Amino acid sequence: MTCWGSPVHVADERKAVALLARAGQARDRLREALDAAGARVVLEEDPTVLDAATFAAAAPQAALVALEPAVEDALVALEPALEAPGLLVIFDEADLAACRDGWEAQRWIRHLAAKLHGHDDVLPPGPEQDFVIDLQPGHPVTPAQLHADDPFEAYLAEATARAGGLPQDRPGETPAVAEPSFAYELPVEDAPRPPPLPPAHAWTLADDPVVAESRPRAEAVSPPIDFSGLELAPLEPETPAATVPGAVLVVAGIGGPDAVRRLLTALPQEFSRPLLVQLRLDGGRYDNLVKQLGRVSQLPVAMAMPGDAVAAATVYVLPDGVGIEARDGGLAFVDGGGDPLEVLPPAESAVIVLSGAETGRVELMLGLASRGGHVAGQALEGCYDATAVKLLAAAGIELGTPAQLAEQLAARWN
Repeated sequence: MTCWGSPVHVADERKAVALLARAGQARDRLREALDAAGARVVLEEDPTVLDAATFAAAAPQAALVALEPAVEDALVALEPALEAPGLLVIFDEADLAACRDGWEAQRWIRHLAAKLHGHDDVLPPGPEQDFVIDLQPGHPVTPAQLHADDPFEAYLAEATARAGGLPQDRPGETPAVAEPSFAYELPVEDAPRPPPLPPAHAWTLADDPVVAESRPRAEAVSPPIDFSGLELAPLEPETPAATVPGAVLVVAGIGGPDAVRRLLTALPQEFSRPLLVQLRLDGGRYDNLVKQLGRVSQLPVAMAMPGDAVAAATVYVLPDGVGIEARDGGLAFVDGGGDPLEVLPPAESAVIVLSGAETGRVELMLGLASRGGHVAGQALEGCYDATAVKLLAAAGIELGTPAQLAEQLAARWN
């Protein structure tokens, strides 16, 4: 029984979160975002000096990691702790977190809260009361009724009265228009004209044609060059990168970077198909994404550049505005272009749908699956934005964890 005046201890039901970021503005902004999202920070530490035992002792339910090149190696050491069962891991770009403010910061806080608390309500708060429309009987007021007190005839009478004082054209007269006169004097060149060019047979390399004509024919001809003492080594032909007729398209969005990292980590080094990663980023920092994926992928990671051929066994980050087209039995990157889902040959390609994929492309994904393409989606558990994935599951598409999806791809083409 609790006595009056004695303190009552109420358990803090806010989710325990570990904030892993280097000291600076990015960490300060992320801490403010966690507070606004209703989280309880149980550990705030620089991941470059944090060990797995200290992290586990804090017993966090979720971890928010600020990604930057300086912490990539440290995250590899902390990977066993970050992969603990039931732990929710959220990644954010440190440079974006440092400069995010205003409306964009509030939007990110709503998405962070939705992921921490397991709901999909990311809309800003609306008005507390409903609008009441007072409807009145009868027809609406017509334009004629609105202008009943201001008749148009009054304007006509005023225009007629003012017309007599305006200038008028007289019949038979044409207004004279002064034509401008221009006087140019062409410069007279006092210098003598150059002599005409000699016939072509009198020219020699590195000689002025006029001088060559004035010389005797024997002097105008250059002596032959002796190449007998030179040894020419044959040039080795450049070996073009191996190409394949299809590719694996990885589609993701909000909440997708972590899933893409796990997918690439599980892919074997001998995987032969190219992977095209379409991951929409708010800041468009695709160069940073290439570096981050390159640290965890056993396959080489590159930026997709228009004009380059799509090489086998390579991961390409596909930025906005870059598409693909079929060319010479393979694929190539182009400016613009249509949706890759419409270009990929179904029998030779696959589509992996992760968190945050656009729902408007689900129909194209199902169409590729109906024509023999391999389409799979991320499992609902651990998927932050699963709207597109749920639509695929309702159509019978198989779901799995990023590691399971990687195993399916390796089994299909190895």
